[in-house]
Amino acid sequence: MKPIRVLLVEDHALVRAGFRALLQGLREIEIVAEAGNGKDALRSVEAHQPDVILLDIAIPEPNGLEVAAYVAKKFPNVRVIILSMHANEEYVLQALSAGAVGYLLKDADASELELAVKAVARGETYLSSPVSKLVIEDYVQRVGREPRPIDRLTPRQREVLRLIANGHTTKRIAQELNISIKTAETHRAQVMKELGVHDVAGLVRYAIHVGLVIPDD
Repeated sequence: MKPIRVLLVEDHALVRAGFRALLQGLREIEIVAEAGNGKDALRSVEAHQPDVILLDIAIPEPNGLEVAAYVAKKFPNVRVIILSMHANEEYVLQALSAGAVGYLLKDADASELELAVKAVARGETYLSSPVSKLVIEDYVQRVGREPRPIDRLTPRQREVLRLIANGHTTKRIAQELNISIKTAETHRAQVMKELGVHDVAGLVRYAIHVGLVIPDD
């Protein structure tokens, strides 16, 4: 049987070394490359076409969610497991929405790491037990309740909010989304109106609160 080829992406060298040591002790799993940031991760995906990516959610730009979304679109056969210290259900839902098929807490032991990698390689979805419980509870709570303000935003408005929260200027947002500065300003005004937030600091706090952007681990 061919080994499962894994790309390990984690910006903290000691944490990455810990995961490397765990993976190297597992049968049928091979580390084909490592990366410490989003740009290197994307280059490694292009170069190595791994079976599974173990991807830190809080790597430097692009962050783990952005990398996961790119991989899901460009390399649909590559399976992404998000690594995080956060069990917050919003982060989990954001990860799954971005295209990840696994969400593993960083305090997982070797046996759970092995289960996760092999499960997603088989085409399954894997969530750490505490995370799975949170997602189910959150789903139950959301059924029948009024939509939150974030749920009323269009995909483009959510993207504008994410870029604002990541510190981008209106000009930079216009460049990123290939729209005019005036259109970017209109989107920003609409986001503020929908959320009832009237300054950038408030938008940043809200984006972090709902898991649209990820603070450093």
